[in-house]
Amino acid sequence: MKLLKHVLTVALVLASYTLAGCTPTVKIEPPDKPIVINLNVKIEHEIRIKVDKALDDLLTNQELF
Repeated sequence: MKLLKHVLTVALVLASYTLAGCTPTVKIEPPDKPIVINLNVKIEHEIRIKVDKALDDLLTNQELF
């Protein structure tokens, strides 16, 4: 009976070592080539200025400038 317990214990230890050896490993390595990011960006803007009619007449006055 003691021999059977001893054999089972050794078998469990060997099985645990075998399973521990099969664990996956994760490696993080930098890429061989540099990372290139291409951005195609189109920027459009529109500025609208609303001017009061009296102020518009004042700005078109040649004597002012």
